Amino acid sequence: MSSNNIEWNNVIKKEARGIDDADFGEVQEVVVEHIVTQKGILDKDKYYIPKNLVDRFEDGVVYFSITNEEAKHYKEHETNLI
Repeated sequence: MSSNNIEWNNVIKKEARGIDDADFGEVQEVVVEHIVTQKGILDKDKYYIPKNLVDRFEDGVVYFSITNEEAKHYKEHETNLI
């Protein structure tokens, strides 16, 4: 399924991956131009990846056409102190 045919509400809470098997966690939200994913529980990495970088959505996984290295440009890190 190409990114043009994706029902964006269906990708929430689904796994997010990159082209080098990079793990971007789970999709948290879909906004106008970005997909927000989160990886981790206490130390959270959030990614704000542009929708135009979605390659496909199949078998419950959103695939992005970027590598782990390229995804660093879209990452924010949060730490929850207990």
